[in-house]
Parts: sequence; C-alpha cells; structure tokens
Amino acid sequence: MIKVCVIGLGRTGQYVAKGILEQKNMELVAAICSPGSEKLGKELGTIIGDEKAKIKIRSSNDLEEIILKTRPDAVVDFSNSKATMKNAKTLSMAKVNMVIGTTGFSDNELKELSSLPYKFHNGIVYAPNITLGINTVMLLSNIAANILNNYDFQITEIHHKHKKDAPSGTAVKLAREMERGLKSSGVYNKRIPINAIRAGGVVGRHEVQIFGEDDKIEISHESFSRKIFAQGAVQAINYIHKKTGYFEMKEVLDLKRVLYDCINSGTEELCL
Repeated sequence: MIKVCVIGLGRTGQYVAKGILEQKNMELVAAICSPGSEKLGKELGTIIGDEKAKIKIRSSNDLEEIILKTRPDAVVDFSNSKATMKNAKTLSMAKVNMVIGTTGFSDNELKELSSLPYKFHNGIVYAPNITLGINTVMLLSNIAANILNNYDFQITEIHHKHKKDAPSGTAVKLAREMERGLKSSGVYNKRIPINAIRAGGVVGRHEVQIFGEDDKIEISHESFSRKIFAQGAVQAINYIHKKTGYFEMKEVLDLKRVLYDCINSGTEELCL
C-alpha cells in the first residue's frame, strides 16, 4: 500500500484526493492546505463530498510534524510555487518522494528542484503537464518542429481567469520541446511566441500552430475535466514509488519508448 499526502486543496487538488481514494493500492494519510485557507481544520470528506475521507485538513506550517506522524511514501503538491519550493526542501530532507503539479517556477527554482533528489536521495516527478494527452501533444510538437524546421511556430494557451501564472508551465514546456526538435535538426535561436489568455472557467487548452508559406498545421489539447489531472497524478505516484532521482511526465508515460518501438518494429505504417 502506497501512503500518500496531498498538499493544496484547490479544485485540482480536490480531484487528486478523490482519485487517490479510489485506488486499491493507495491510502490517503494526510491533506494539507495553506495556513490562511478556510478549509483548515475541516474534514476532507466535507470538502470533496466523500464520507470515506475522514481526515482533518492540516496547515502546511505543520508539514514536518505531519510527515513524522503519517509517514507518507509520496506527497502530491498542487499548491503554489513559493510554498512548493519550501515543501520540496523539507520533504527531500526527510527522503519523502514528491509529485509536483505546481506551475509558475522561475528557471533558477527549477534548477534547485532538480538538484534536490541528488542531494537527499529521494524521488521527484515534476509534472506541470500531468496528463497523457498534453504529453502526446508535446511529443508530436517536438517531431513537427524537427521535420518542419523552416516553418513558423506559435503557441496559444487558454485557462480560467483565476490562474495566476501566464504563460502556463505547460506552454513553456511545449515551447522547450519544440526548441529541442528544432535544435536536433540544426536550427537554433528560432523564436516561439506564446499567447496566454485568461478568461471564464476554461479548464485548459493548448494549441500549437505551425505556419508554412502554403499550409498550416494545428496540434491542440483541451481539458474538459480536472479528473484527467487526478489520473496523471496517480500514474506519477505509482511511477515514483521507491525510486530516486528527478523525472518528468515523459518518463512516467514512457512515450519516447512507444515511438521508438513503432519506428523499429518493422510496422511503421501502423505507428506513423
């Protein structure tokens, strides 16, 4: 049984908690919110509408005490970048593995995050792009950039009006994947603009537009429900269990192996 703690009980965090409760191989042992949250002190079940979740929601200020008491194997963090950085240091020192779905990190913060597992010998999955669908889009965009390296590229992302970071972490990661594709074809320093829109209650949409002189290609992904984030989190928890090191969702989902197997299977027409 994998013992799991959830940090961050916004809309996505609540779906993640529900998803963990549905797993036969997982036990939700703690739920943590920010010190000023109105959820503090309430029973998790009343927040997520599940009577089985008889867990009192605790403050992130008490993280060390909670970890010592509940001994989780993994912590899923969907809080905010500042809080996550603090949590990651505490959890890494305690050798607790993490799945980080938080976005909005600076490049320096990401470098620091990636160094923690090698310093403290725990495991971290950094997953601002936690769904199978968006990771497939990233792989396809990387391939498209490699093949169509003389085309022009643009990313448009749309999220609900309450999302604080813009552009999204996923859009930034998309651009980096496309840059990798371009570099592998010998093209460097090609600008990939990102257009970020914050409006209404949109869960999330990412669109890659690829413009040639005579044609246009679009690759897009849209989330209809936050349930898909919970599914991705569960996959990441299973993957990171008893591992050490720093990983991303491309390792969790093993999409590169799938593509490699297709190309080398002798049945390329079934894969491409």
